[in-house]
Amino acid sequence: MYEKIKRWYEIGVWSLLKVRAAVKAGKITPEQYKEITGSMYSE
Repeated sequence: MYEKIKRWYEIGVWSLLKVRAAVKAGKITPEQYKEITGSMYSE
């Protein structure tokens, strides 16, 4: 799932909020959030 979310974020299909929601849903880890967005994850 990480690769898909990363790609969707890179092409602009997903926003920061959607990536954050993926962390809350357990689809990716907070560390992966940082790798994708360049920002630290915070709830």
